[in-house]
Amino acid sequence: MTNREFVSVYRSTKKTDTYIYVRRGQDWQELPEALRSIFGQPAHAMDLLLTPEKQLARTTGKEVLGALEEKGFFLQMPEEQDTYIVDFKRKVEQHKK
Repeated sequence: MTNREFVSVYRSTKKTDTYIYVRRGQDWQELPEALRSIFGQPAHAMDLLLTPEKQLARTTGKEVLGALEEKGFFLQMPEEQDTYIVDFKRKVEQHKK
């Protein structure tokens, strides 16, 4: 794994709270077609110098750098909310009655 990497972060225009990290300057067309289709038009959020020690809001620099090396991108999806799952199960049970 590299010690540091300049990355660009893009926000999805189709999926709320979904971001993709790529190497700065990477061609969008290099990413898998299925990913590009689901992600939608990328909206630039920021550029940053990432190190393994860097702590991000929902992940670590080490995790992002590993994904960049392995897949060429890191996809950050929204966190599932426990209350949503509990509420959903409760509504299913109520519907059965």
